[in-house]
Amino acid sequence: MATTTTITTVFSSPSAILSSTTTNTTPPSPCKSLLPFKQPLTTLTAAAAIASILTTAPLPSLAQDSPSYQVYYGTAASAANYGGYGGNSNKKDSAEYVYDVPAGWKERLVSKVEKGTNGTDSEFYNPKKKTEKEYLTFLSGFRQLAPKDVILNNLALSDVELQDLIANADGLSSEEVKDDKGQLYYVYEIDGVGTHSLISVTCAKNKLYAHFVNAPTPEWNRDKDMLRHVHESFKTVGSF
Repeated sequence: MATTTTITTVFSSPSAILSSTTTNTTPPSPCKSLLPFKQPLTTLTAAAAIASILTTAPLPSLAQDSPSYQVYYGTAASAANYGGYGGNSNKKDSAEYVYDVPAGWKERLVSKVEKGTNGTDSEFYNPKKKTEKEYLTFLSGFRQLAPKDVILNNLALSDVELQDLIANADGLSSEEVKDDKGQLYYVYEIDGVGTHSLISVTCAKNKLYAHFVNAPTPEWNRDKDMLRHVHESFKTVGSF
């Protein structure tokens, strides 16, 4: 006689399993809720460290980026009385004009021949780019300024560089400016092909003084603020 074996499989209800896992959950201890949370403190500490670095780091000095200048005293001596050697420490008492020279620029010694032919009295240049320069010419026998266009053309007669600059200029402007003492200056700005020029002209002591600031276009774009300062610093003695 055959024996029949019956196997019975019992499946537990999912709800019972879930119930068994959740029924043992106990509420958190009140003491545990008072423990400090570490992460916010770490974030605050990092923020405080960054703030400390930003506070203690030295700020860049604006003075380091500002150009410095020395005052040049020009005597406008005639070719016959001209020594032709640099230095202006003993010229202050006999100076007829002044202008600022950027620190690091060099003085070019003007020969008696040059002074006698085109009236160049002084010149300084940037040793890194010698065509970036300032110079002054003077002519005797002028009691007052002629019209602006006449003055500029007369200056060009003895200055080949100025002739070329005017002939090939992309733009040329001129204006009349009076200082606080009423002295009249003609101010010219010439935007030439590859070169920019600022010119200031005035009359004093029966002489015509013309101060030039020239720079190639790349140097002009880089140093225009400094060059305008140099241009505006020119004054005849007695007008400042």
